[in-house]
Amino acid sequence: MLLMNQNSCFSIVWIGVNDRKIEKWESHIPLDFGVTYNSYVILDEKICIIDGVEEGENGDFFRKLEATIGDRQVDYIIINHVEPDHSGSIKSLLKMYPNIKVVGNAKSISILKLLDIDVPDDRAIVVKEKDILDLGKHKLTFYLMPMVHWPESMATYDTTDKILFSNDAFGSFGALDGAIFNDEANLNIFENEMRRYYSNIVGKFGAPVNAVLKKLSSVEISCICPSHGLIWRKYIKEIIERYQKWANMEPTKEGVVIVYGSMYGHTAEMAEVLGRELGNRGIKDVIIYDSSKTDHSYIFSTIWKYKALILGSCAHNNDIYPKMEPLLHKLENYGLKNRYLGIFGNMMWSGGGVKRIKEFADTLTGLEQVGEPIEIKGHVTPAERDRLIELANLMADKLIADRK
Repeated sequence: MLLMNQNSCFSIVWIGVNDRKIEKWESHIPLDFGVTYNSYVILDEKICIIDGVEEGENGDFFRKLEATIGDRQVDYIIINHVEPDHSGSIKSLLKMYPNIKVVGNAKSISILKLLDIDVPDDRAIVVKEKDILDLGKHKLTFYLMPMVHWPESMATYDTTDKILFSNDAFGSFGALDGAIFNDEANLNIFENEMRRYYSNIVGKFGAPVNAVLKKLSSVEISCICPSHGLIWRKYIKEIIERYQKWANMEPTKEGVVIVYGSMYGHTAEMAEVLGRELGNRGIKDVIIYDSSKTDHSYIFSTIWKYKALILGSCAHNNDIYPKMEPLLHKLENYGLKNRYLGIFGNMMWSGGGVKRIKEFADTLTGLEQVGEPIEIKGHVTPAERDRLIELANLMADKLIADRK
């Protein structure tokens, strides 16, 4: 599928592969809609591939490549990122095309060796920031973007057609069902899957993302071609602004995410009371998660979207409920900020759950705690229900005040 076709001899073609068989990304993140490995080939005086695909998908990849270039030789493959879903084709390409050169920065070439991909020195081209690779009509330049989300990550920019090959930045989970461009597709699924991808894969690296966005702010971009998900040829400004908010951990919508861990139903009952009162106050987006049932990648993505977070846990062996701990750890590791936080929980004879959430709150200075933590013994009495209603009202007051 062509990206640009100003001249039939000088085209950029998508030769990516959809993977609908894969169940979990990095063996732990569910992929309900699969994933795409985007690869691109530039047909010019020199032929250049930008990124490969997962090794197990090489069959479809090479069929598309050969159908596109015929019996011509490939001159370059640019590796913007060396994870196997980008570099899995290199070994085969080195064998198939004896004159092909692997283009990457110094770190990427060295890390390839750690993945058992040995690129001979005479077949490696090491590039630095803003070096230019001349293909004929197309002139490619490079922007290093360390820790977005690996230390060797970079982006490739076609100065001729103003196309940014953005690596994992602006990427998304989800296979492409026909259309590859954002203006041709139903965005309902991809908007959520893009945020889930960002929050779980890139989200910790907000400062490096901001640095890259600043670096690219003066660059004219007609099209963003990420390594996964849709190609963005419309609404470029809007998608960059959204990325900026995500990088700064700024919520994009009013709403409350309630996450709880419950063994006997008492903590779950508390969550329901909170949610119902928030609804009574006109907070339309209230999302309640049972941490033992919903994969944390979805919870994490939803937290990234909304302004308020309320966490609750029963006590388990004088500690927090086991399914809540990994979520707290990940939020701590990512440094969650710019959220209102409420705390609740339950115990029978000794606590632990609420204590751990309070420690979590004290660790992250970017969270504003709303009200006092509520810890109940056993079932919810009318008096305790009133305390929960008060917490919900305090949270609603915060959100409503922000509308002004």
